[in-house]
Amino acid sequence: MKLYSWNVNGIRAVINKGALQQFITEHQPDILCLQETKARQEQVEIDLPDYYEYWNSATKGGYSGTAIFSKVPALKTVANIPANIAEKYKLEDSYGDTNAEGRVLAAEFDDFWVVSVYTPNSKGKLERLGLRTEQWDKAFLEYMKELEQQKPVIFTGDLNVAHTEIDLARPDDNHRAHGFTDEERAGFDAIVAAGFLDTFRLFNKESGNYTWWTAWANARARNVGWRIDYVVASKSLRERIKSAAIHASQMGSDHCPVSIEVA
Repeated sequence: MKLYSWNVNGIRAVINKGALQQFITEHQPDILCLQETKARQEQVEIDLPDYYEYWNSATKGGYSGTAIFSKVPALKTVANIPANIAEKYKLEDSYGDTNAEGRVLAAEFDDFWVVSVYTPNSKGKLERLGLRTEQWDKAFLEYMKELEQQKPVIFTGDLNVAHTEIDLARPDDNHRAHGFTDEERAGFDAIVAAGFLDTFRLFNKESGNYTWWTAWANARARNVGWRIDYVVASKSLRERIKSAAIHASQMGSDHCPVSIEVA
């Protein structure tokens, strides 16, 4: 099974460019998780007869959103972090209710759960750092562990953090930048401590592998980027994960797709 994830930064834009169609034709994912769709399903014109489509769009139009396209039907889907966990961690701040932004979509399949996630950005001046690290990260991890009690979990998407210094091109310049604060990195440490695997690092421990590039200063062509998109899996799936990849040549968004193959 080939599982892919891509922050498309606007699904209508990536369709209009022809990039999504080209990507699906070339890679033929069995499951495709999308983030930052910025649209409701009825606003999107694309013919995908081989796929079942599941959407979780933000209440606010043209913002955030996740989706899962799958060649086999999901047993069930669950949108957002469950209310009891959301209430426990108070997932609202002055910017709004993160649990109304379409950031999490879980789909249950025979062997595991697949979750598409678009983690809140802590913002340029770290205005949302507290919500991100003290509320969202803890709530999301608790939810993943709750799902894992039922069957193994694969969660994938834009986690908006570079975990270690090899996950961004210029770590020395960015230690208090959003996406590379100690607090955000500790949130990823907690994911690992809870028994989840950063699948790409099972196969590749080199620097220079990035999934997002700023639009400034020709950063993508110079590969001055960040690895902030991940496929994370329950440790019990380790022997079934046969490969993991970053598809940096795929254009259409400021992010590129990431993928794993599962036996």
